[in-house]
Amino acid sequence: MIPENNTPSRASEQLQPEDVPQSGIAKEDILLMMNRYQFSDEVRHIIKQENLLPVGVLNRLQINYPQHSGLLENKSFLFKVGSHYAGLSGFRKVCDILKKSGIELEKIKEREFYIEVYRFLATSHSLNIINWDDYENDSVYQLVLPQPGMIDPEATRAYVAAESRAEQEKIVAEYSEKTNPHDGHQQLNKPWFDNAEGEIEFLDGSQHKYPQCQLVFDTSTQNCFSFCTYCFRHAQVRGDEDMFLQKDITQLHNYLKKHKEVTDILITGGDAGFMPASRFSQYIMPIIEDQDLSHIRTIRLGSRALTFQPELILTKKFEKMLELYDVLYENGIQMAWMAHFSTPRELLNPRTIAAIRRLKAHGVMVRSQSPIMNHISLFTDEQGQVDIDKSAQNWIDLANILAMLGLGFHSMYAARPTGEHHYFAAPMADIERVFSKIYNSLASINRPSRHISMTISAGKLAILGTSIINGEKCFALQFTEARNMEWMNRVFHAKYDETKNKIDLLLPFDTEKYFFEDELKEIEENLALKLRKRLS
Repeated sequence: MIPENNTPSRASEQLQPEDVPQSGIAKEDILLMMNRYQFSDEVRHIIKQENLLPVGVLNRLQINYPQHSGLLENKSFLFKVGSHYAGLSGFRKVCDILKKSGIELEKIKEREFYIEVYRFLATSHSLNIINWDDYENDSVYQLVLPQPGMIDPEATRAYVAAESRAEQEKIVAEYSEKTNPHDGHQQLNKPWFDNAEGEIEFLDGSQHKYPQCQLVFDTSTQNCFSFCTYCFRHAQVRGDEDMFLQKDITQLHNYLKKHKEVTDILITGGDAGFMPASRFSQYIMPIIEDQDLSHIRTIRLGSRALTFQPELILTKKFEKMLELYDVLYENGIQMAWMAHFSTPRELLNPRTIAAIRRLKAHGVMVRSQSPIMNHISLFTDEQGQVDIDKSAQNWIDLANILAMLGLGFHSMYAARPTGEHHYFAAPMADIERVFSKIYNSLASINRPSRHISMTISAGKLAILGTSIINGEKCFALQFTEARNMEWMNRVFHAKYDETKNKIDLLLPFDTEKYFFEDELKEIEENLALKLRKRLS
């Protein structure tokens, strides 16, 4: 039973390689892995034919990172391979399965309130990589299962005390309105253009905030393989009325022809891994064949399939998508799979490793970008203070494992102020200390490509480190993306603060306001005016 105060303790020491028996991996171990993961004959054939699980790679990973690895584990899985668990009924089924194995979760009603507000979906793969012998301290457990204390205590008490289903639904609806699903004024990022009839035409399923990159929320990508408890796109996955939804692909191409500054298309959701090959082809073939679209040089897919459902990539059906990746590569268009790894545990299993190697064999650049989140990839000690060394080591190990598998470490970023930000966030000062240790501990080629950042309406604002000016400590800040890209050329400073957990709460160091504030206000007002005209 979980104790009454079941906020997960992060005081337990992370295992180090020297604490774990360092047995390597032999060829016969690979067969045992595939048996444990219940690989089908089709998947086994693909793995063998395409050499997706070479013993040399697995052996080196196991020897270097046994404390994170699930490669040699032999305990039977609790959850039937290939299953999904969705909504309240799915969560209750998960609880029933755990109970039969002697694991009984408490405060079920509190967790169910979270699910009603934000939804629940978990795959057997993600549930099975949780270490159920120490699940309270397991990062993936925090990632996919709602915890007591995540959601507002006053609203939670009202939900638990509700005497009717109608009363519960009312509490859920009212609280959902407060969850800030479009942080950073995302609705202002909707692009528009003058169509052939001279009318203003909005793209309801796109965002174009930064010149070079356009986000596309395709109609086929509005679901996920699992729902992260810290989800930044809950408006999409729960189907809010103001969600982004791109139905017309031709409309997007028409917009792109008028905006030659766009070089990258990022298809996101939900999860871009849901897009079928036939739909993806409609996006990319005009880009390849039409010279008016030759300025598009990169296609990015934002997907967590490698963490939650890597078997998707290991099927014969997926070969149609791989063929399109080959076409992109042969036509000089970079295909980037934007993965989202927060912990080494998500990587060190045979499904994910095989899926990564299959993507890379077809010219796909797999990169990882992920948030540093309290309880998942940021840990606290017995006093509730951020454990700098333990938190940094998680990311140092992750970065080196990414490198060993040939993946790029794109970026780390702080929790966005949406959903239950209070639960996952930590003071920016602590995050900066963790990041500095990570950055200083890695070989230059394995470091994240930019400093730790946080998305605000103005752009992606990074903390470069700390400075001393006239004897006073301060943060050095710089944009890595901005509504006005010229803002990126300037380093500026904010007053040092040990408590603030949002970067836009930091105060200017030596001025009344930041240099970009007046221009940002003007930009936002103009965008809002356009949007109001469209809605009227």
